[in-house]
Amino acid sequence: MLGRRALFALGAGTAAAAINRTAFARSDDQLDTAWINARVWTGAGPDTRTDAIGVKGDRIAAIGADAVRARTGKRTRMIDLQGAFVTPGFIDPHVHFVMASTMLTQASLRDAANQKAFVEKIADAAKALPKGQWLEGGNWDQDRWGGEMPHRNWIDAVTPDTPVAVIRYDLHMLFLNSLALRLAGIDRNTVSPPGGVIEKDADGEPTGIIKDSAKELVLRAIGERTPAQIDATVAKGIEVALSKGVTQVHPTELETISFDSTRRLRARGETGLRFRHYLPLKDWEDQARLIAREGRGDDWVQWGGCKVVFDGSLGSRTAKFYEPYLDDPTTRGIIVTDPADLRRWIEGADKAGLQVTAHAIGDEANDIVLDTLAAVAKANGPRDRRFRVEHVQHMKPHAIPRFKAQDVIASVQPYHAIDDGRWAVRRIGEKRLETSFAFGSLVRSGAHVCMGSDWPVAPIDPFAGLDAAVNRETLDGKHPEGWHPEQRVTLAQALRCHTREGAYAGFNDAKMGLIAPGHLADFAVMDQDLFAIESHLLTRTSVLRTIVGGVQRFG
Repeated sequence: MLGRRALFALGAGTAAAAINRTAFARSDDQLDTAWINARVWTGAGPDTRTDAIGVKGDRIAAIGADAVRARTGKRTRMIDLQGAFVTPGFIDPHVHFVMASTMLTQASLRDAANQKAFVEKIADAAKALPKGQWLEGGNWDQDRWGGEMPHRNWIDAVTPDTPVAVIRYDLHMLFLNSLALRLAGIDRNTVSPPGGVIEKDADGEPTGIIKDSAKELVLRAIGERTPAQIDATVAKGIEVALSKGVTQVHPTELETISFDSTRRLRARGETGLRFRHYLPLKDWEDQARLIAREGRGDDWVQWGGCKVVFDGSLGSRTAKFYEPYLDDPTTRGIIVTDPADLRRWIEGADKAGLQVTAHAIGDEANDIVLDTLAAVAKANGPRDRRFRVEHVQHMKPHAIPRFKAQDVIASVQPYHAIDDGRWAVRRIGEKRLETSFAFGSLVRSGAHVCMGSDWPVAPIDPFAGLDAAVNRETLDGKHPEGWHPEQRVTLAQALRCHTREGAYAGFNDAKMGLIAPGHLADFAVMDQDLFAIESHLLTRTSVLRTIVGGVQRFG
């Protein structure tokens, strides 16, 4: 076993004098743990590095071999990282945690490349279920087989006793078989609800495609799981997130299932993974009353933010644009939330001191949301409100500088660019794509830009996000030089957006997102220096350890 002298010599990269016990720090000033012999990117600047991290309690107390050595005592635990690369813990500011965790054990249709494979996978999954149990999961993508939408007739014969409700990977569209439609009470006479679509064929019968707010008809029929089942599922999701170096997530939800579960888990102890919840904006008054009674949580489970969905998605042709879709000129998308409600709810929530974030994907949707945020900020007066817009996928050129000018955070998901980039041109054409997924323009404008996954729409894998932001090579491999390469960002910029900007987006920048004294001891240890490899190798990175609150939670 290496002694302290040898370990610190490794950490500093130079010979070190022997440390005798009389030189140890006072017992009340001693570090609990010294992580040494590391290559640490602190996040304080593009090239800011150090070689050791000292932890006391749940906080970073010292960085750098000399500072760590000065506070090493007899009871300090020494951990030699043997030259491994370290970054601040990744913060994912957009996840659907319970849904994603649940789908870890459900049928996956993501790699179904044609109708035959799609039907076979559903048939196999149905055979594995008890009669009458709902078949959920999904992540299917009709663009993998040319764009034809599935029809209930595809699967009725192989699922006669199994209600099927499988979700498209963008989470905006469900596909049902005939049994599921009956159980949900959906037939030819059912009218599409506001903000939703029930697709019907030429005969006026439901095809099985249910979009946006119409999904609630189906979810009510499926029913709810028990709290114990949900909590067990969340625990599995926590393990997955930690294995990827993620130390905090922001569930941005339209329900309270993730919030309720993590509150229950927190009552039993530390959750291991940190959570900052965004609850339904329409219920902002309930959250304001909760905060008046209980505060805003702690460093493990926080709340104080609201989420609203304003439009749909590009893949479902429900994102709201100024011009019609090229592959369906009958529609420009839909508005999910009435603009009058949007203004009223945001103004009330903001006046109550709550943070607000709004889902906006189409160019018209982004303009309406930005206009609303500007009007509310003017009406309620100056304060550190940190408004956010989720996705920010498609904009007119004039919208890009508005994020900096209005001090609105762009919460984006780089993986969507390399995924949608396979087929987006068919939906809206090249011209509108010139300012789509405009990560580079947003970052260079000086706006706050945080990057996440939208798990389960995309994998909860920061390295996939980094690769997408830096390289922008679409998943079909047809853009090796980058899809709209002018929107690429540097690795340092992408890392900042996955760490420090995520902390800022959740009002946690004073204690998360950096490796610095006084910050929470949240960091990820990986098997290769991200700055020392070719950028297309980013996705081959493995996390060796994930430390949250000074405790190794993975590895």
